[in-house]
Amino acid sequence: MTDTLIDLVEAWGYLGIALAMFLENVFPPIPSEVIMGLTGMAVADDKLTFAGAVAAGTVGAVLGNWVWYWIGRTVGYARFKPLIDRYGRWLTLDWQEVEKIVGIFKRHDKAVVFWARFLPQVRTMISLPAGMLLMSQLRFLFWTLLGTGVWNSVLIGAGYVLRNEFAQFNDYYGWVAVVMIGGVVALYLYRVITWRPAAVSEAKDQA
Repeated sequence: MTDTLIDLVEAWGYLGIALAMFLENVFPPIPSEVIMGLTGMAVADDKLTFAGAVAAGTVGAVLGNWVWYWIGRTVGYARFKPLIDRYGRWLTLDWQEVEKIVGIFKRHDKAVVFWARFLPQVRTMISLPAGMLLMSQLRFLFWTLLGTGVWNSVLIGAGYVLRNEFAQFNDYYGWVAVVMIGGVVALYLYRVITWRPAAVSEAKDQA
């Protein structure tokens, strides 16, 4: 999998980075930590520039988040409830939790959109309430661009440092990437298996 990413970056350059980050934010197949880490190593090998890599990764991520923003805007707040009721277990989310998130979002939308970019899984899904609550597109795109740009810079910088400081690190990066992806999948499966609707959890606590 990491070889495919490396081939994509080497063959398509900045466009490959943007495409990988777009797909990561629309379908989350591979954590952005892996994509941007590999990109940082390519920067260390002088195959890419730091600024160009940050720009490409950020543009791809922002476009991917914009897709989810428009899904939320199209579906709307009211029509979202039946989807949560039906697929809540697979999203590990129920309507009561959605209402809490919406309440926080209404009060701190800019801060939530910015800081969510640093959190796995949340960084993409936070675009849904932004769209459902009709957050200004310009404001959404600005804070998404800012948060994503900062996070991508950190990840690319980390990949750059690791490549330079530990010459053999790239020999093991594939295994590190596999462990990271496996960890994300395992965490999701654990949440699905152990998840209970908030109302059920509260009733059990009060019993």
